[in-house]
Amino acid sequence: MMGNNKVSKFDLEERLINFAVVIVEICENMKDTKSSNHLAGQLIRSGTSPALNYGEAQSGESRKDFIHKIKIVLKELRESYVCLKIIYRSKLCKSEEKIEQAMSENNELISIFVKSAETAQKNLINEIST
Repeated sequence: MMGNNKVSKFDLEERLINFAVVIVEICENMKDTKSSNHLAGQLIRSGTSPALNYGEAQSGESRKDFIHKIKIVLKELRESYVCLKIIYRSKLCKSEEKIEQAMSENNELISIFVKSAETAQKNLINEIST
């Protein structure tokens, strides 16, 4: 959704908050069935968690703590992506377009956090070896 590869902390936090809002909208737009309710509950937890955990990561007690919290963000984003795919393929949401947009943004966020975790890990190794 953003063309610029350099994402400031504020922009990334905003993207995660916007992603969480889209997840809430998707869940509110799902059919009222047993499977929809189960998946919506799962998606609400995993899809809103990255924004909250990223906030925690920003005040990490150490680089190691930051890396740990960023990896939690990544884990939750990956879980959300799989959940969105299940919902999409099962046609449990009324707005396929919104799910496609969420999946696209989810994918971009995963890429950003993979790089962020790798960079932080390298910095930690460099810090230890100097």
